[in-house]
Amino acid sequence: MDLIEATDADFAILIDGRAPCALRLPPEGVERSEVLTMLRNLANSIRPDFCPASWMMIEDGEVVGLCSLVRQPSEHGLDIGYGVSPSRRRRGLASAAVRALLEWGRNDPRVSFVRAETSVSNIPSQRVLQNSGFAPVGERVDDEDGELICWRADTLS
Repeated sequence: MDLIEATDADFAILIDGRAPCALRLPPEGVERSEVLTMLRNLANSIRPDFCPASWMMIEDGEVVGLCSLVRQPSEHGLDIGYGVSPSRRRRGLASAAVRALLEWGRNDPRVSFVRAETSVSNIPSQRVLQNSGFAPVGERVDDEDGELICWRADTLS
């Protein structure tokens, strides 16, 4: 599994239902167009201050998911979100992507830690973070997403 930066042009192609860079998509695509549009806009708002802001998860020439920053970096920390196409889940791809993102962060002096949040009911995503070296650091309630567990992994040795 590889992470490749997702550019604005890549998002435009994905939103159009096609795969960028001579890659392929799963039969159901990588994500709904409204989610891709939201992620594109979010990445475009972050890129002037921090780049890369979003990555495509690539497995055997196929875009199987996305990892993105979910807000502007602060205090040398990155807040991430990730998702895998439904037909490609439960294959360890999200775990591999999150571990690759952490490894990238360990080699970038701008990054001291990475944070993520999961729904209290999203056990698979909690396992992804636990297996990738994240630890729970608290909980919060979000107006849209409900009860969330807050996670953190340090990138400094």
